[in-house]
Formats: sequence, C-alpha cells, structure tokens
Amino acid sequence: MLNTILDKKISITSRRSQTTRNNIIGVKTQDNYQMVFLDTPGIHLKATRTLNKVLNHSALSVIQDSDLVLFLLQRSSFQDQDKQVLQKIIESKPKAICVFNKLDQVQNKNKLLPLIQEIDSQFSFLEYVPISALHNNGVVDLLECIKNYLPKNNHLYPATMKSKEIPDNFFISELVREKIIRSLSDELPHETYVVVETKSMERKMLSVGVIIYVARPSQKSIVIGHEGSNLKRIGKQTRIELEKILNIKVMLKTFVKVNKNWNNDAQYLSSLGVGTSQDVT
Repeated sequence: MLNTILDKKISITSRRSQTTRNNIIGVKTQDNYQMVFLDTPGIHLKATRTLNKVLNHSALSVIQDSDLVLFLLQRSSFQDQDKQVLQKIIESKPKAICVFNKLDQVQNKNKLLPLIQEIDSQFSFLEYVPISALHNNGVVDLLECIKNYLPKNNHLYPATMKSKEIPDNFFISELVREKIIRSLSDELPHETYVVVETKSMERKMLSVGVIIYVARPSQKSIVIGHEGSNLKRIGKQTRIELEKILNIKVMLKTFVKVNKNWNNDAQYLSSLGVGTSQDVT
C-alpha cells in the first residue's frame, strides 16, 4: 500500500507476517497536506524468537506515538488473529482508520457490511475504506480520508521528498531478503538476514557482494538449493530488480554463512538495527 501511495518502492513485500523489520518512513505531500507514513513490522502473535518479540515491541511503540493508525485487513475476512492484533491496538487508544485491502479479489462487496458491524462492535474506527493497493483502486479516497484527521502543524520534510533517505546497502539487503521470503519455506525467512559485504562501481557496472546469514547449518543447504538453484534464482531476481530501479548494470555475488541463533540474541539484533536490547517483552 505504501509503495502505491508514494509511487516508489521503499518497502519490501510478501504474504508473510513481519516481512518488514525496520520502521520505514514514507512522505506524501499534496498541496498544504503532508502525510508521514511509518511502515512497521506486523504483529506476530505466537512470538517465541527474540526477533519476533523485538519486532512486536517496535510496532506497538510506534502506534503510541502516531497521530493516526491505519489497520489493514486483507479482503473481507476478520479472523481470530486480526481480533487479537486489534485488541493490542485498542490498548493504545489511537485514532484509527480500518482499511480493507485486496478488494479486487472480493466478488460480493455486500459481505463487507456485516463485517464492518462485527468490527465496529469491538472498536469504533473513524472510517472504513476499501482499497486495492495492487491495482491502485480506492487509494485516492484513502488519502482524502486521512487528510480529515491530520493535526495542524508545519511540514516536517521537503515537498518533493517521498521517503526518509534509505542507505543503499540497506535497500539492497532488503531486496535480497524479499526474494528469499518469496522463494523459500514459511519458517526460513525468519531465520535469515542479509549483509552487503562489498559494493563498488566497475566500468559503469555496480558490483555487489552480499552474505545471506542463516541460524542453523541445516538451513544453509536449503537457501543454496540443489546445485545452487535457489541461490541462483534469488540472485537473479534481485539483480534484475536492482538494474530496473538503478538503471545501471549490476553484478551480484551471493554467499551463505551460518550465524548460530542470531535471531535469539537481543544485543546482536540491536547491532543490526532491529529494535534495541530492551525491546524484548
């Protein structure tokens, strides 16, 4: 949704929860209005790893500091997990808008009314807005809705800015991680992180070397795949997208290493820029 609003890719996407690990800031300025969006990690209700607990804390702390919360539901369902997440949001007593995404996949829009009534019985949202972020439907209506609840204040960023500056190394590592998440099993993405080890320009070509870290030795062979098939696919998909975004040729080298139990080490997570060592609850 945020990528569509900004017409720029600043946040990686997948169907899995907590794809986002760092709070990503996007800026949308229209006339006298400036909206500063914070894309937070999703809330992982069955958090057992320190990583997931840290991300939960990060997401909930942002809610407390926000002027307005957008609560996203996928299509026309309101499942037990959504209810539990909503309960955590209610505890912060925020101003909030409920956004139904992927409405292009809903055949009968009349199903939304009883769903809204069910949700409204638990929490009174300011508005209910249906959108399809993928097809850019309803997004303009959502922005107009948001404007009604913005506090009066000076703009924080220049009107031409779409995102707070994202370091190149971070963006590259996130793209690699996106391809890992989309390619591999449900659990493995939470067991990996990516570091850009080398980066240089060589004859008008960007040369990048990245290391994909996993938490256990058995996971290394999964990431690599049979005869390197998974690693080749991840590298190729990342390279193609990087070339499209940067408009230059890219040579990408990928390696896989083991860093045992990195996702259960709060201090190490903090060194990666994921929360702080005090964020485990």
